Formats: sequence, C-alpha cells, structure tokens
Amino acid sequence: MANRKIRNMEEFASVSGISRPTVSKYFNDPDSVRQSTRDRIEQALERYDFRPNIFAVNQNRRLTKNIGVVVPYLSDPFFAEIARQIERRCIDAGYWPILFSAHGEQKHENDILDSLRSLKPAGVLLAPLGRASDRATIEKFCRDVPTVLFDSNIEGIGEAFVGSDNFSFVSQTVEYLTRSGEPPCFFEMRTPANPNANKRRTAYLEMMTRLGHEPHVLKVDGEGWAFEEIGRQGALRILEDRGFPTDTILCSNDRLAIGLLSACYEKGFRVGRGEGCALRVASHDDHPFSRFTCPSLTTAAHDYDSVANHAFKALTDLIDAGGSLGHREETLFAARLVLRASA
Repeated sequence: MANRKIRNMEEFASVSGISRPTVSKYFNDPDSVRQSTRDRIEQALERYDFRPNIFAVNQNRRLTKNIGVVVPYLSDPFFAEIARQIERRCIDAGYWPILFSAHGEQKHENDILDSLRSLKPAGVLLAPLGRASDRATIEKFCRDVPTVLFDSNIEGIGEAFVGSDNFSFVSQTVEYLTRSGEPPCFFEMRTPANPNANKRRTAYLEMMTRLGHEPHVLKVDGEGWAFEEIGRQGALRILEDRGFPTDTILCSNDRLAIGLLSACYEKGFRVGRGEGCALRVASHDDHPFSRFTCPSLTTAAHDYDSVANHAFKALTDLIDAGGSLGHREETLFAARLVLRASA
C-alpha cells in the first residue's frame, strides 16, 4: 500500500495515470469502462487505499442514487422494522438509503427535510409525524422532491401514500372479541402521538354500534412516544379506582398494551383466555415484541412486507416518471388477526 494519502478523486486520477472523466465513469458504473482500464483502476484503489466519498459522487450525477427514509421515532420497533425492510429494498435496487428519525419533534422533522434538499436525493420515503407535522413545510418539500408518504397520511400531500387499513385492524379485533367473550372497552392515549390512533377509535365506535354493543372509550393521560410507561401508569390508575368497565380490553396499539400487561401483573390480575383469568387484552400492530409478552399478545398485524414493497415501488415509479405521477395514489393494506394467549 502506498503511504501517500489520497484526498479526492482528482488526486486519485493523477497518481493512477487515468483521466478524471474515466475514473468518474468507473465509479458511476464499473462495467462502463474497458476491462483493462477497470483492472488498472482497481489496482490503484488497492495500492492507495482510496475510497471515494459516495455522497460527493452522487451529488455530481444528474440523478443521484440517494433515497431518503424519514420516520417519526426510530426507537419505536414498528418504525425500526419497516425502515429495515425499506433499506433492504433500496440496497438491493442499487440505491443508497439515508435514514432519519424526527424524534417526535416538528422542528427536527423540518430540519431533516432541509438537510435532504442539500443531498439532492432521487426520492424520499416519508412517514410524517402527522398532526404534529408542519403541513406547509412538508407540502413545499413534496413539490420540490419526489416523495411518497407511508404509515401516516396527510391528505393531498405527496404523489402517493402507502399504509395500513386501520378499519381492517379494528373491525377484526372487535368482531373476534365480541364473538368470543364480553365486548371490549377501548384503551387509548388522550392525546395520541400517531394520527392512526384517531382512525382506530373511530373504527371501534363504528364496529361496536354496528354489532349492537355499548362502546366504552378510556383515555389515559400522557404525551409523546413513551407508550409503554403511559399505558402502565394509566392502567394502574384505572385498576386502583373502579377497574375496567368490561373484562375485555382492546388497546389502540401494542406498546400501550405492553404497559397495560405490566400494570395487570403488578396488581395481581391474571390476563388470558384460560380458567382463573380476570381480563382479556388485545391490541393492534403486531409489534415485533408482542409474541414475547407474558401472556403473548393477541393483535392485528401490519403487512410489513407489502407496505415496504409497495412504498418502494411507488417511489421508483415516481422517479422514473420524472417526479410526477399525474394523480395521487393511495394504497392501504389489510391487517391480519393473530390469536395468542392474551385474548
């Protein structure tokens, strides 16, 4: 290995004795240069231990190979899983995914979009905060950069939206719970961070009315993304007071349900379908940890694979179309009920 430190592509071209345009052509597509030239470049790369700045290479292209992926809160295992699947699809298709987390903050979400502009991405897959987002900022970004929204829809913004059908989630859980035991009450945050929670409450009320049962909605205090602790503290207060209005509890999402299960254990309430159980608990999302709770959590599952596949395909179609599809497309995927020990 040569001792000289190569700082940029110009220096690399000079020391390797190959023209700068040919070197650039190689880094854009190694198969685009002759085999003999390719061998010389690769020998020089090994000799000088040079690795080009992939972002700088991309910036010089008319169409970069960067794809931005923005989620509200990466430590939420749902978003971690969907981001993992999207990243894999980007890499397999020859794109360079750049992942951002808004940490539940509007200002940070806006700053991310500003940063993405400077990276000139080929396109962006954006799961916005929703009601906490700055609509005007996102709308302007989507006009400037090919963008597909996923998980949380903002009506009329972006060329396409891909997500899960929240009515499908709730209709399946309510129908199953009312058929197999006492009708459920609905356990949710008073001010939910994710706007999908509002759609789920509406679906619960509609399904309970449709099936001829009285709905009961229990709202617990708490803001932000610490759902497990919010669920635990809210459930403890309910259990210490008058208890739940029915022996069946349907949670807005699995993370709240995990907190509720913790409170039940702490207070000595056995959860499940078997003899001696005081409560049944079910939820929505099929959080990656939901099958490992005690008892394992009955839930309605996202179709992670289909959402990731379709969102990525919608974005590549948008990129190929030059940034406009001519009309806004919305695609929703139905949930799948997963029966486990908790209900």
